[in-house]
Amino acid sequence: MNERNILVVAHAGREDTVAAARRVIELLRGAGARPVLAEDDRRDLASVDRYFSGVDALGPEVGQSDLELAIVLGGDGTILRAAELVRGSAAPVLGINMGHVGFLAEIDRDNMEAAVHRVIDRDYEVEERLALSVRVKDVDGAVVYETWALNEATVEKASRERMIEIVLEIDGRPLSSFGCDGMVVSTPTGSTAYNFSAGGPVIWPSVEAIAVVPLSAHALFAKPLVVSPDASVAIEMLEGTSGAGILWCDGRRSHELPPGARVVVRRSSRPVRLARLHPTAFTNRLVRKFQLPVAGWRGQGGAA
Repeated sequence: MNERNILVVAHAGREDTVAAARRVIELLRGAGARPVLAEDDRRDLASVDRYFSGVDALGPEVGQSDLELAIVLGGDGTILRAAELVRGSAAPVLGINMGHVGFLAEIDRDNMEAAVHRVIDRDYEVEERLALSVRVKDVDGAVVYETWALNEATVEKASRERMIEIVLEIDGRPLSSFGCDGMVVSTPTGSTAYNFSAGGPVIWPSVEAIAVVPLSAHALFAKPLVVSPDASVAIEMLEGTSGAGILWCDGRRSHELPPGARVVVRRSSRPVRLARLHPTAFTNRLVRKFQLPVAGWRGQGGAA
């Protein structure tokens, strides 16, 4: 029987997270599974508790493709990091919320032990989320940088003093050119993140679409757009008139954009896989996250 490799993603910055990581690892070992830590996490956690020095590391001892699942102890930011760690595998990510309410974590810490037992029993479903493929091309059309994003890809000005001049292109056709502070290209998963702060629409995860939102654009036509999930969105940095820009993906990976650079964003052929223990209505997540007032609702939860 093949060994079951379960990645545990946690950081040493909080005492309760360190204790939770140790308990999850003990439960996995007790059930005959092999817990794995990212090398950075193992180093940081072992500096707090030497117990973690005896846990195998991702890379040296266990290959990415050998992972069965990742258990994440933290909020949406930690889950984004976990998605990056398992990107080359088919392993889904299960989030256990250790802090503020987020949109990606599946359960709260109070249900942590039950969640681990369900992982051991393979008692979960996998939900696939649309991700973005991102390419940067130079003035000659050569690809100089390539990455991906689960939440969003943003093109932003590199200097506070100077806006960038861009041309927005959808499906190979120019839509408009204008000066702006940047552009956000978001997935439904990321619609409640930077996209939301920039005035973009909230998109239910079950809806496949891509949102395109200008940041402080100097133009009459600069409203948020919702395009097909199979659309190609390109942002060209105008030569001669534009300041330098920078590309950010999920706030984690960046690349400098000189004038003339072209950023092409489209649907990735590889979605991000999230493990789900029980269905939770996205509406409920919105209400809880933003503490929306629902007093006075007289519905019964069924069809109107």
